[in-house]
Amino acid sequence: MSKRRAYGTLLLLTSTLVAPAALAQTAPAPAAPPRPAATPQAEADQTNAATPGTTAQEQTTQQATPQAAPEAGVEVSSPGYDAAAGEDIVVVGRNIPNTVRATAQIVSVLSSADIARTGEGDIAGALTRVTGLSVVGGGFVYVRGLGDRYSSSLLNGSPLPSPEPLRRSVPLDIFPTAIVGSALVQKTYSVNYPGEFGGGVINLTTKAIPEKNFLSIGGSISADTVTTSELGYTYYGGDADWIGFDDGARKVPAFIKNAPGGTGIIPTDQVAQLTNANTTLLQRNNQLPANWSGELSGGSVFDFGSDRLGIIASLSASNTFRTRSSTQQDSVSTDGTLRNDFQTLLTDNRIVTNALIGLGYEFGPNTIRSTTVYIHDTLKQARGSSATVYNNSSGLRFQQNTNWFERQLFESQLVGEFKLTDALKFDARGAYANSKRNAPYERQFDYLCSATTTTGLPISVEAPNGSDGAQCNGAYQVTQRFTPFASIIFSELNEDLYTGQGDLSYKLDTERPMTLSTGYFYSDTKRNSTRLQFNYQTAAGGGTAPGYPYNLLRPDYLLGIDSLNANQIQLQFSTPLGAYAYDASLRIHAGYVQAEAEATDGVRATIGVRYETAEERVTPIGTTTTRLKNDYFLPAATLTYNFANNMQLRASASKTISRPQFRELAPQQFRDPESDRLFFGNPLLKDSELYNLEGRYEWFFARDQRFTLGGFYKEIKNPVEQVGFYTGADDRLQTGFTNLPEATLYGAEVELQKYFDLDFLNSDFFATRRALFIANYTYSKSSITADNSCVPNVLNQTLGGCQAGFGPASLQFRDGASLTGQSDHLVNVQVGLEDTASLSAITLLFNYASNRVTNRGPSNLSGVGFQPDIIEKPGIRLDLVARQGFELVGGKWELKAEARNLTGTRFQEGQTFDNGAQVFINRYNLGRVFTLGLSTTF
Repeated sequence: MSKRRAYGTLLLLTSTLVAPAALAQTAPAPAAPPRPAATPQAEADQTNAATPGTTAQEQTTQQATPQAAPEAGVEVSSPGYDAAAGEDIVVVGRNIPNTVRATAQIVSVLSSADIARTGEGDIAGALTRVTGLSVVGGGFVYVRGLGDRYSSSLLNGSPLPSPEPLRRSVPLDIFPTAIVGSALVQKTYSVNYPGEFGGGVINLTTKAIPEKNFLSIGGSISADTVTTSELGYTYYGGDADWIGFDDGARKVPAFIKNAPGGTGIIPTDQVAQLTNANTTLLQRNNQLPANWSGELSGGSVFDFGSDRLGIIASLSASNTFRTRSSTQQDSVSTDGTLRNDFQTLLTDNRIVTNALIGLGYEFGPNTIRSTTVYIHDTLKQARGSSATVYNNSSGLRFQQNTNWFERQLFESQLVGEFKLTDALKFDARGAYANSKRNAPYERQFDYLCSATTTTGLPISVEAPNGSDGAQCNGAYQVTQRFTPFASIIFSELNEDLYTGQGDLSYKLDTERPMTLSTGYFYSDTKRNSTRLQFNYQTAAGGGTAPGYPYNLLRPDYLLGIDSLNANQIQLQFSTPLGAYAYDASLRIHAGYVQAEAEATDGVRATIGVRYETAEERVTPIGTTTTRLKNDYFLPAATLTYNFANNMQLRASASKTISRPQFRELAPQQFRDPESDRLFFGNPLLKDSELYNLEGRYEWFFARDQRFTLGGFYKEIKNPVEQVGFYTGADDRLQTGFTNLPEATLYGAEVELQKYFDLDFLNSDFFATRRALFIANYTYSKSSITADNSCVPNVLNQTLGGCQAGFGPASLQFRDGASLTGQSDHLVNVQVGLEDTASLSAITLLFNYASNRVTNRGPSNLSGVGFQPDIIEKPGIRLDLVARQGFELVGGKWELKAEARNLTGTRFQEGQTFDNGAQVFINRYNLGRVFTLGLSTTF
């Protein structure tokens, strides 16, 4: 009787970055402690599974024997993941990785070594190398073109809150690669994950128990050809700005916080108490400094018989500058005639500090881990804009802005993974997370260049100002032409998130492998957000400005004590478009059941259903609460057919949901510092429902080498889309949100990973080296339905006989247009040379994303028709990363050199009208970035 075959439960979808031996394949082996790559040299140790002095062919032969070394562990902590699950399965094909056997879904797993190869400093950058993933708008990951609202981020299996007011998901560029042990991307839904799953889930596993005691220190310095040693803007701020913390210079006084309950007017004596020159005086810096980063990490492991206790800690900091010389235009006409044409010089100084403490205890097959993460991310921004083309132009106009955006994320979690018996496994995880965003003293001043004073006196210029920018043939002065002449905004956000989850699985004693599992999930999110805007005016009332000669003063003198008293300058509390504050909450209860079994020889099936009920509330102050209370049954099924040696076919079907984010429901204005665009919520939104189908063929033709080909289809009911709008002919472009009746997304993905041994060159240099070629391509196509169905209107207008605040989709959208954020083509290619006996590698990385819609075109002011969509052109990006290890003075060292954006690709976002006219919403050059880093481990 022939031995019955059992088959693996997973198709590895698209891990484009698999280091040598990171996912080595072996026969089932006894469980071994996880081996996180805690240091650069440790990565190399894990990568170099081969014995120095043997050829690549000899290595392959050795690894193919039953006595092969165990697979180097990739540490993953997430709901339902069982690293030992694959040990019960004899898979036809020795090249199928153990991580493929351990989970029942289609995933990509990036180990520490995979991430290191990219040379990226944060997880968002590393994930751009994964098939079908792209990063949009400063760290938000799009999966197959679906926006970040369709993807969720987890830390060790627990949800993360977002410090961004605009989004619920966390920007992944705030997570440095130094604190992440692995990143798992799952693109097919399984019922053990939250139901908000459209594009995928990204689970970050932090490093926990080190393999051995270590101490690592490293640093890097980088230069940007557009920014470093070039002109930029800055302002003083406070003495601690360089480390990203405010020293009290921006402390918000009580009379500002209490203003909404007052008369609406802040008198002159209180205005004088606000920090002035430190936050108002825009300064030129002709020699912006280089960027730097540093990291210190360490870990210890203690053995108590067969038990292990580990501790790992990491502290890192970075300080970077980025200058954008941007063209910012808009049009309110049907033919693209420019209304505004600003030239903007904007300098971002971003300071990030991170700390992590992890404790892990392993006893027998059980593990308990405690992880605490702290991330502090500050953006200090200075901006100057000039224009002669603007609505009702009256000469050269200059606007200046000084901003401070301080984001903070804290999460503390406890995870227990217990194998109660050989058949019974129980996981429990609980977490508390808090995110904050403080943006005090967002200042703006508006000046007009004039050859005469407001009293009619002539102004002559004896010498130009010596800059390369706009030249004023007169003097800049504040006037009543621009109302208000100055403004200041104080905003603050606080969000608390409590989560808990328990997962229980039982392996039945049956002829064929079968596992039943069930679980419960609870989540409670509470957010409070305030945005207090004040306009400067004189005692004469709204819209007034100081007169001559005070109106000729620079901002800090204009708001100096003499000018304040002479002009009786006041602050008027102003809340444009909606509420100045809102409270929001989201409470979720969910439970699931799932069965995974070998249905017949060669076929394994996973089927389950999740019940999820949630209540989401957004309560703008002084306004009716928006309440969404819904419950859903969310089924999911996956089939795996291991039909030939090292080959599998996979099919998956599921239903998932997507809820509107807090900011999408809240009628509160918000400016995104990345896109420099205003956003405004819509309380009329409702949940989206997604129906997902996926099929995939996979061939692991050799160790660490594979070819995959797959297709996917998604139908989305009531998708939420971004829509541009103007509130009037004089107002700037804003972005709102609405539901569409329906949208579809379909496409295909292909990936190839291949290594080429180079020992045939008969050279000592190439004896242990191999070439690598990794390529993946994603084609996707989306289409929205814009029929006569009534959908929410971003201007709260009532159109076409619909209910209040709604209008026919056909009057607001272009039927058949693509979803926002979706690129038809995504290409990633890596070509490199690696040493299998030591840490030595050089990799060329190519990335291409085709055009994508970032905003629906705003409706014409006439109310009939709409403008073209706003389209971003990401283009081609070419990077080069080289790593070299060596030993010196008792330590293991790594030297890393990077060259980013070698193509000099610029950022371009705009509209193209029917007559060929182009309007550049945002266009600027991106610099080439060169980085040199050095790290050591003892």
